[in-house]
Amino acid sequence: MSTEQIEKFQEVVEIPKGVTVTLKKHMLHFQGPLGKTHKNFRNIPVNIEVKDGKVILKSQGYRKRDYSILHTARSIIRNICEGLITGYTIKMKIVFAHFPITVKVQDKTVLIENFQGERSARVSRIIGNTKVVPKGEDVILTGEVWNDITQTAANIELRSKVKDKDHRVFLDGVYSYEKKKGIEK
Repeated sequence: MSTEQIEKFQEVVEIPKGVTVTLKKHMLHFQGPLGKTHKNFRNIPVNIEVKDGKVILKSQGYRKRDYSILHTARSIIRNICEGLITGYTIKMKIVFAHFPITVKVQDKTVLIENFQGERSARVSRIIGNTKVVPKGEDVILTGEVWNDITQTAANIELRSKVKDKDHRVFLDGVYSYEKKKGIEK
């Protein structure tokens, strides 16, 4: 294999100013202006090195699959660094036809009450340091880690899914309609 092909299986991620990254075994610890977080790379087959304000990623193999895993790890690190500087926001809309749905936050859970007239609330889990704020017809999710925010939004959307009815007619639920960089107040 030529040196050009081997260099293809190595990526360098520049760490932005204001963010510090430390490596302990397979765990990368990030600290920035908006807070701190960590990511475990134990199950991702990539060799990681941190030096001189850069994260150096090397693939453990030389196949197409290893190449795609390398780029996934690069994207995860970039998103976390970017999130610690600017943050992310997802807006969700509460949609109902007859029974008014209310969304409440309790500890690390989101309660979707009165969904299609149900007596008990549907419960969805909040992942990581995601902040969930219900404002009238909207639910605003903010945080530093993109994966945590999108997973929390997906959990809320799945918990408010209509079952055993025609989903083209019964459109009740909580749906995301805007995703953007930056934390909205």
